[in-house]
Amino acid sequence: MELIATGALRKMEVSLAEPVRYRMRFGDDNTVDMAPLLDRPIELTFEGTINCLHCGRKTSKSFNQGYCYPCFTRLPQCDSCIVKPEKCHYHEGTCRDPAWGERNCFAPHVVYLANSSGLKVGITRRQQIPTRWIDQGAVQALPILEVDNRLHSGLIEQIFAAHVNDKTNWRAMLKGDVALIDLAAERDRLLALCAAELDALRTRFGVDAIRELPEDDALKINYPVLVHPNKVTTFNFDKQPQVKGTLLGIKGQYLILDTGVINIRKFGAYQVSLRA
Repeated sequence: MELIATGALRKMEVSLAEPVRYRMRFGDDNTVDMAPLLDRPIELTFEGTINCLHCGRKTSKSFNQGYCYPCFTRLPQCDSCIVKPEKCHYHEGTCRDPAWGERNCFAPHVVYLANSSGLKVGITRRQQIPTRWIDQGAVQALPILEVDNRLHSGLIEQIFAAHVNDKTNWRAMLKGDVALIDLAAERDRLLALCAAELDALRTRFGVDAIRELPEDDALKINYPVLVHPNKVTTFNFDKQPQVKGTLLGIKGQYLILDTGVINIRKFGAYQVSLRA
Protein backbone atom coordinates (compact mmCIF):
# COMPACT_ATOMS: atom_id res chain seq x y z
CA MET A 1 0.00 0.00 0.00
CA GLU A 2 1.06 3.58 -0.64
CA LEU A 3 1.73 5.90 2.29
CA ILE A 4 -0.82 8.73 2.12
CA ALA A 5 -0.10 10.67 5.31
CA THR A 6 1.44 10.38 8.76
CA GLY A 7 1.24 12.53 11.87
CA ALA A 8 -0.73 13.25 15.04
CA LEU A 9 -4.43 12.54 14.53
CA ARG A 10 -6.91 15.35 14.99
CA LYS A 11 -10.70 15.35 14.82
CA MET A 12 -11.72 15.04 11.18
CA GLU A 13 -12.65 18.24 9.38
CA VAL A 14 -16.22 18.20 8.10
CA SER A 15 -18.17 20.36 5.68
CA LEU A 16 -21.85 20.21 4.85
CA ALA A 17 -22.33 18.83 1.34
CA GLU A 18 -24.32 16.12 -0.41
CA PRO A 19 -22.99 13.91 1.14
CA VAL A 20 -20.87 15.37 3.97
CA ARG A 21 -17.21 15.90 3.03
CA TYR A 22 -14.54 14.61 5.38
CA ARG A 23 -10.84 15.37 5.64
CA MET A 24 -8.60 13.42 7.99
CA ARG A 25 -6.07 15.58 9.82
CA PHE A 26 -2.52 14.51 10.62
CA GLY A 27 -1.11 17.40 12.63
CA ASP A 28 -2.23 20.98 12.10
CA ASP A 29 -1.52 21.34 8.38
CA ASN A 30 -1.64 17.88 6.77
CA THR A 31 -5.14 16.89 5.64
CA VAL A 32 -6.43 14.10 3.42
CA ASP A 33 -9.69 14.20 1.46
CA MET A 34 -11.40 10.91 2.30
CA ALA A 35 -13.92 10.81 -0.57
CA PRO A 36 -11.46 9.24 -3.06
CA LEU A 37 -10.66 6.48 -0.55
CA LEU A 38 -14.24 5.18 -0.31
CA ASP A 39 -14.61 1.57 -1.42
CA ARG A 40 -10.81 1.13 -1.30
CA PRO A 41 -8.64 -0.90 1.09
CA ILE A 42 -6.94 1.31 3.68
CA GLU A 43 -4.56 0.71 6.54
CA LEU A 44 -4.14 2.81 9.71
CA THR A 45 -1.07 2.15 11.86
CA PHE A 46 -0.48 3.59 15.32
CA GLU A 47 3.25 4.31 15.47
CA GLY A 48 3.43 4.03 19.27
CA THR A 49 3.74 7.71 20.22
CA ILE A 50 1.18 10.09 21.75
CA ASN A 51 2.00 13.79 22.08
CA CYS A 52 -0.31 16.08 24.04
CA LEU A 53 -2.41 18.30 21.76
CA HIS A 54 -1.71 21.33 23.95
CA CYS A 55 1.87 21.15 25.17
CA GLY A 56 3.35 18.46 22.91
CA ARG A 57 4.61 16.40 25.86
CA LYS A 58 4.97 12.69 25.19
CA THR A 59 2.41 10.76 27.19
CA SER A 60 1.73 7.06 27.62
CA LYS A 61 -2.01 7.68 27.98
CA SER A 62 -4.34 10.19 26.36
CA PHE A 63 -6.91 12.03 28.46
CA ASN A 64 -10.00 13.76 27.09
CA GLN A 65 -9.19 12.80 23.49
CA GLY A 66 -5.62 13.97 23.27
CA TYR A 67 -4.21 15.62 26.38
CA CYS A 68 -1.52 14.63 28.86
CA TYR A 69 -2.58 14.35 32.50
CA PRO A 70 -1.16 17.73 33.67
CA CYS A 71 -2.99 19.55 30.85
CA PHE A 72 -6.15 17.53 31.52
CA THR A 73 -6.17 18.74 35.14
CA ARG A 74 -5.55 22.44 34.42
CA LEU A 75 -6.97 23.38 30.99
CA PRO A 76 -10.46 24.94 30.93
CA GLN A 77 -11.51 22.86 27.91
CA CYS A 78 -10.96 19.73 30.00
CA ASP A 79 -12.97 20.88 33.03
CA SER A 80 -16.04 18.88 34.08
CA CYS A 81 -18.33 21.85 33.32
CA ILE A 82 -17.64 21.39 29.61
CA VAL A 83 -19.47 18.05 29.78
CA LYS A 84 -22.01 19.34 32.31
CA PRO A 85 -22.44 23.05 31.49
CA GLU A 86 -25.08 23.50 34.18
CA LYS A 87 -22.14 23.19 36.62
CA CYS A 88 -20.36 26.29 35.25
CA HIS A 89 -18.46 27.91 38.12
CA TYR A 90 -17.20 31.07 36.40
CA HIS A 91 -19.40 33.22 38.64
CA GLU A 92 -17.66 31.69 41.67
CA GLY A 93 -14.30 33.00 40.49
CA THR A 94 -12.89 29.47 40.05
CA CYS A 95 -12.78 29.19 36.25
CA ARG A 96 -9.51 27.57 35.18
CA ASP A 97 -8.95 30.34 32.62
CA PRO A 98 -11.46 33.23 32.76
CA ALA A 99 -10.31 34.65 29.41
CA TRP A 100 -10.93 31.28 27.72
CA GLY A 101 -14.30 31.05 29.40
CA GLU A 102 -15.29 34.51 28.19
CA ARG A 103 -14.36 33.60 24.60
CA ASN A 104 -15.99 30.18 24.52
CA CYS A 105 -18.68 29.97 27.20
CA PHE A 106 -19.97 33.55 27.04
CA ALA A 107 -20.91 33.31 23.38
CA PRO A 108 -24.32 32.62 21.81
CA HIS A 109 -25.37 29.00 22.33
CA VAL A 110 -28.18 27.08 20.69
CA VAL A 111 -30.37 24.40 22.21
CA TYR A 112 -31.35 21.96 19.48
CA LEU A 113 -33.18 18.76 18.74
CA ALA A 114 -31.42 16.15 16.64
CA ASN A 115 -31.99 12.67 15.32
CA SER A 116 -28.91 10.49 15.23
CA SER A 117 -30.21 7.33 16.92
CA GLY A 118 -33.63 8.73 17.81
CA LEU A 119 -34.76 12.06 19.25
CA LYS A 120 -32.25 13.86 21.48
CA VAL A 121 -31.65 17.32 22.87
CA GLY A 122 -28.25 18.99 22.73
CA ILE A 123 -26.43 22.32 22.97
CA THR A 124 -23.66 23.94 20.98
CA ARG A 125 -22.16 27.32 20.24
CA ARG A 126 -23.96 28.86 17.29
CA GLN A 127 -20.72 29.02 15.31
CA GLN A 128 -20.43 25.22 15.64
CA ILE A 129 -23.56 24.62 13.56
CA PRO A 130 -23.68 22.29 11.63
CA THR A 131 -20.29 20.81 12.64
CA ARG A 132 -21.61 19.63 16.00
CA TRP A 133 -24.50 17.80 14.37
CA ILE A 134 -22.28 16.11 11.81
CA ASP A 135 -19.81 15.02 14.51
CA GLN A 136 -22.71 13.28 16.28
CA GLY A 137 -23.89 11.56 13.11
CA ALA A 138 -27.27 13.32 13.16
CA VAL A 139 -29.44 12.79 10.08
CA GLN A 140 -31.76 15.64 11.14
CA ALA A 141 -31.31 18.66 13.39
CA LEU A 142 -33.34 21.72 14.37
CA PRO A 143 -32.33 24.73 16.50
CA ILE A 144 -35.13 25.57 18.94
CA LEU A 145 -33.75 28.13 21.43
CA GLU A 146 -30.88 30.60 21.59
CA VAL A 147 -29.22 31.94 24.75
CA ASP A 148 -26.21 34.13 25.51
CA ASN A 149 -23.98 31.67 27.37
CA ARG A 150 -23.20 28.04 28.01
CA LEU A 151 -24.61 27.95 31.55
CA HIS A 152 -28.08 28.95 30.40
CA SER A 153 -28.04 26.37 27.60
CA GLY A 154 -27.00 23.68 30.08
CA LEU A 155 -29.84 24.53 32.45
CA ILE A 156 -32.34 24.32 29.58
CA GLU A 157 -30.88 21.03 28.38
CA GLN A 158 -31.42 19.65 31.89
CA ILE A 159 -35.09 20.64 31.73
CA PHE A 160 -35.63 18.99 28.34
CA ALA A 161 -33.60 15.90 29.31
CA ALA A 162 -36.37 14.95 31.74
CA HIS A 163 -38.52 14.27 28.67
CA VAL A 164 -36.04 13.59 25.82
CA ASN A 165 -32.79 11.65 25.61
CA ASP A 166 -29.61 13.75 25.76
CA LYS A 167 -27.27 10.97 24.61
CA THR A 168 -26.59 9.35 21.24
CA ASN A 169 -26.66 5.57 20.92
CA TRP A 170 -23.58 5.47 18.69
CA ARG A 171 -24.05 1.83 17.72
CA ALA A 172 -27.58 2.51 16.44
CA MET A 173 -26.29 5.66 14.72
CA LEU A 174 -23.69 3.64 12.82
CA LYS A 175 -26.15 0.91 11.83
CA GLY A 176 -28.15 3.60 10.04
CA ASP A 177 -31.60 2.26 10.89
CA VAL A 178 -32.95 5.62 12.04
CA ALA A 179 -36.54 6.64 11.25
CA LEU A 180 -37.13 10.28 10.34
CA ILE A 181 -38.84 12.46 12.97
CA ASP A 182 -41.03 15.56 12.70
CA LEU A 183 -38.65 17.75 14.69
CA ALA A 184 -40.87 20.84 14.47
CA ALA A 185 -43.73 18.94 16.09
CA GLU A 186 -41.39 17.66 18.80
CA ARG A 187 -40.13 21.20 19.38
CA ASP A 188 -43.67 22.49 19.89
CA ARG A 189 -44.50 19.58 22.20
CA LEU A 190 -41.43 20.15 24.38
CA LEU A 191 -41.80 23.92 24.56
CA ALA A 192 -45.38 23.49 25.75
CA LEU A 193 -44.44 20.73 28.17
CA CYS A 194 -41.59 22.76 29.71
CA ALA A 195 -43.16 26.24 29.49
CA ALA A 196 -43.38 26.80 33.25
CA GLU A 197 -39.74 25.84 33.84
CA LEU A 198 -38.53 27.99 30.95
CA ASP A 199 -40.54 30.94 32.29
CA ALA A 200 -38.87 30.42 35.66
CA LEU A 201 -35.46 30.75 34.00
CA ARG A 202 -36.62 33.90 32.20
CA THR A 203 -37.70 35.34 35.53
CA ARG A 204 -34.26 34.50 36.94
CA PHE A 205 -32.10 35.70 34.02
CA GLY A 206 -34.32 38.13 32.08
CA VAL A 207 -37.15 37.83 29.57
CA ASP A 208 -34.74 38.05 26.62
CA ALA A 209 -32.31 35.47 28.04
CA ILE A 210 -34.11 32.62 26.26
CA ARG A 211 -35.18 33.27 22.67
CA GLU A 212 -37.31 30.90 20.62
CA LEU A 213 -36.33 30.17 17.01
CA PRO A 214 -39.63 29.43 15.25
CA GLU A 215 -38.32 30.43 11.82
CA ASP A 216 -35.47 27.92 11.75
CA ASP A 217 -35.99 24.88 9.52
CA ALA A 218 -34.87 21.33 10.19
CA LEU A 219 -31.70 20.32 8.38
CA LYS A 220 -31.30 16.89 6.81
CA ILE A 221 -27.77 15.51 6.63
CA ASN A 222 -26.54 12.67 4.40
CA TYR A 223 -23.26 10.84 4.97
CA PRO A 224 -20.84 9.09 2.62
CA VAL A 225 -21.81 5.56 3.62
CA LEU A 226 -21.91 2.79 1.02
CA VAL A 227 -22.88 0.04 3.49
CA HIS A 228 -23.98 0.34 7.11
CA PRO A 229 -22.68 -2.40 9.44
CA ASN A 230 -25.16 -4.99 10.70
CA LYS A 231 -22.94 -5.64 13.71
CA VAL A 232 -20.67 -2.94 15.14
CA THR A 233 -17.16 -4.14 15.99
CA THR A 234 -14.79 -1.47 17.24
CA PHE A 235 -11.04 -1.05 16.81
CA ASN A 236 -8.82 0.33 19.56
CA PHE A 237 -5.27 1.47 18.81
CA ASP A 238 -4.26 0.76 22.42
CA LYS A 239 -5.01 -2.94 21.87
CA GLN A 240 -4.52 -3.27 18.12
CA PRO A 241 -2.03 -0.82 16.57
CA GLN A 242 -2.88 -1.74 12.98
CA VAL A 243 -6.34 -1.43 11.45
CA LYS A 244 -7.05 -2.76 7.96
CA GLY A 245 -10.13 -3.00 5.80
CA THR A 246 -12.10 -1.56 2.92
CA LEU A 247 -13.50 1.87 3.71
CA LEU A 248 -17.28 1.56 3.35
CA GLY A 249 -18.30 4.87 4.86
CA ILE A 250 -17.80 7.72 7.31
CA LYS A 251 -20.39 8.93 9.80
CA GLY A 252 -19.98 11.13 12.85
CA GLN A 253 -16.27 10.83 13.57
CA TYR A 254 -16.21 7.12 12.72
CA LEU A 255 -14.57 5.35 9.82
CA ILE A 256 -16.69 2.36 8.80
CA LEU A 257 -14.62 -0.52 7.40
CA ASP A 258 -15.75 -3.95 6.28
CA THR A 259 -13.76 -5.27 9.25
CA GLY A 260 -15.08 -2.90 11.96
CA VAL A 261 -15.31 0.77 12.93
CA ILE A 262 -12.91 3.22 14.55
CA ASN A 263 -13.65 6.50 16.31
CA ILE A 264 -11.00 8.89 15.00
CA ARG A 265 -11.80 11.57 17.58
CA LYS A 266 -11.09 9.16 20.44
CA PHE A 267 -7.47 8.84 19.32
CA GLY A 268 -6.58 12.50 19.00
CA ALA A 269 -2.79 13.09 19.39
CA TYR A 270 -1.90 9.50 18.43
CA GLN A 271 0.86 9.36 15.83
CA VAL A 272 -0.75 7.41 12.98
CA SER A 273 0.09 6.53 9.38
CA LEU A 274 -2.54 6.14 6.65
CA ARG A 275 -1.93 3.90 3.66
CA ALA A 276 -4.22 3.08 0.76
